Amino acid sequence: MTTRSERTLIVLRHAKSDWSGGEADIDRTLNSRGQSQAPDAGSWLDEHYPALDLAIVSPATRARSTWALASAELSIAPEARIDERAYAASVNDLLEIVRELPDELESVILVAHNPGLEELVYALTGESVRMSTSALAVLGVPGGWAELTASTAVLLSSGRPSPAGLD
Repeated sequence: MTTRSERTLIVLRHAKSDWSGGEADIDRTLNSRGQSQAPDAGSWLDEHYPALDLAIVSPATRARSTWALASAELSIAPEARIDERAYAASVNDLLEIVRELPDELESVILVAHNPGLEELVYALTGESVRMSTSALAVLGVPGGWAELTASTAVLLSSGRPSPAGLD
């Protein structure tokens, strides 16, 4: 078991998706902008959080593609777990996913959708953060995952990765 008192939860909204086809929402792919946004997120993660323990990813095609492109930029990609509950998830669904994490995991990324991600960041930090496509929010989580409650996390950084950092 870890002795660190703080864990890191990173939330990543999927990259820009393609609305031109008639496929079901869960099957939408990334558009060309999304295909270039996702690697930027991965490069930023590799520079700032290279030791991720786990990725929890929505089953939606756009979320899985975002993570595939982002994780390809990591020196060491963590295990990825597709969690059906992360698709179209409410803040309570996302909280449940996070609270179930074993305390051995110190750094976890959650790749999912709005409005759940914005609501999760607000619920955990009390800070309103705009989660545009490919945006990241990094939260410091004191104590264990199971004890995570409203306004107990600290927003460490947020924004969309670009060559200059997080916008």
